Amino acid sequence: MSESTNPAVPTLFEEIGGLHKIKEIVDQFYDLMELDPQFAELRKLHPNQLDTSREKLTMFLSGWTGGPNLYIEKYGHPKLRARHLPFPINLEMRDQWLRCMGQAMVDLDLPEPLWERLLKAFYETADWMRNQAN
Repeated sequence: MSESTNPAVPTLFEEIGGLHKIKEIVDQFYDLMELDPQFAELRKLHPNQLDTSREKLTMFLSGWTGGPNLYIEKYGHPKLRARHLPFPINLEMRDQWLRCMGQAMVDLDLPEPLWERLLKAFYETADWMRNQAN
């Protein structure tokens, strides 16, 4: 995603509601992953403690949506694909991630056009992250 260059057009970060709302989405995402059996396989790919995962995804999404580049400031370039290569990401893992994130956005009452737009962008990134054919 990129920042808006027109000050009259809000960034996606602003449309979402800023860092506080991104953190809510991320927390709901990880809560669902921990509690809902349909996301059990996705949960297995994550560490036992999710505090760092929550922090990193929040920071990443801040910059990805046009807000402050918190992740880059702290960790440098995200190198998403390289960082995820050790994990088996196939169609099912991609789809579980997307369903979990989609449910988190719905649960938090993001307006439908906004979560649909986000989910489309997430799909493109998640599909690019796949490192297994099926």
